Amino acid sequence: MNINLLEAVRLATRTLAANKLRAFLTMLGISIGVGAVIALLAIGTGVQQYINDQFTSSGTNLLGITPGRVQRGGPPGGFGQSSFLTLSDYRAVTANTPGLQDHAADFTSVGNFAYEGRTSQVQVSGVTPSFSPVRNWKASSGRFIEDADNGGRARVVTLGQTVVNDLFPEEDPLDKIVKINNVPFRVIGVMESKGSSFLGDQDAVAFIPLTTAQERLFARQAQARTGERVVSTIYLQAESDEARPQIEAVARDILRERHRLAPDDADDFSIISQTELLNTFGAVTSVLTIFLGAIAAISLLVGGIGIMNIMLVSVTERTREIGLRKAIGAKAGAILSQFLIEAVVLSLIGGALGIMIGAGLALSITLIPDIGFTPVVQLSAIGLAVGFSIAVGLFFGIYPARRASKLNPIDALRFE
Repeated sequence: MNINLLEAVRLATRTLAANKLRAFLTMLGISIGVGAVIALLAIGTGVQQYINDQFTSSGTNLLGITPGRVQRGGPPGGFGQSSFLTLSDYRAVTANTPGLQDHAADFTSVGNFAYEGRTSQVQVSGVTPSFSPVRNWKASSGRFIEDADNGGRARVVTLGQTVVNDLFPEEDPLDKIVKINNVPFRVIGVMESKGSSFLGDQDAVAFIPLTTAQERLFARQAQARTGERVVSTIYLQAESDEARPQIEAVARDILRERHRLAPDDADDFSIISQTELLNTFGAVTSVLTIFLGAIAAISLLVGGIGIMNIMLVSVTERTREIGLRKAIGAKAGAILSQFLIEAVVLSLIGGALGIMIGAGLALSITLIPDIGFTPVVQLSAIGLAVGFSIAVGLFFGIYPARRASKLNPIDALRFE
């Protein structure tokens, strides 16, 4: 049986080699389909892994609390007054929630930077010193905001790499004086580059002490109607991922009590965990990856139609050969197997070319500047694409093979 199979493969290879150009053009359809499937799945997997790294860089045990908006007696369908989180909310939550490993708060707005005629407009975050370890932001040179800066409402700033490139293209920014909204600040550090992500340029940021942001730079924006200082986000880092649900429940109870919400009132704040974000984005990217793979698989079907077409032509061209083989005793099953093997060989060779094309396309994506992610070519994707190409060869080869096997030997020998 193995000898017959090997002989059938050799015969199929010789037959295809007799019409090299026709066989190559037929295989090209399969190659493009397999290459497209592998490249698009590699891109989808790379994006998925990149998003996973982005969220897990701060740990899956991180909670973020942000102010929401609630309808409070306004007109139907409209919004009432905006809710907010205050510095006292932050202190109450962090003082009364067990199981915390660390915590931080920030107030974020937009600042206009200027230095010797050069300008840059980026996000400015007033932060507590603990923001650096909690959010995994580290200074590559100089230092981050410290307790003394926060206690003294110091006018100091740590710059993201984009701001450094805009304002200090050819000099060291440390200890230089920049103006933020016309207020002078001394540069004390430069942050490690985080690059671009689906959220935008992560390096287009600057950090100043939280107290400086609330009381000096953004005094009016950072003050609630009650006169309290507000924060944009409260970060709670749990001691473990298992402790996160309990911390979330306690923090929610504390904030609802402080905001005087009735039992049937909706929260006027949002608590978001890194795990939930990761699961949400993971589900979206998984569906997107499958969708991209399905679109690419359509080209495999087109390639399969090409195989059927060429095999039908081959049956017509070799009608006398088929008649002669049947006349000397070849069974219908042998004829069927021969043409099926030819179709599968076409698919396999085309699939092998497609693997090289797909892997090459995926790797070439990394040459694009600032692409942000690296495509991941997985063995499972290669196996799926090749398996599908073989299935296509078999499926679209069955009809021509059956047609060849059912030819009447007498009619076939008379064929001109």
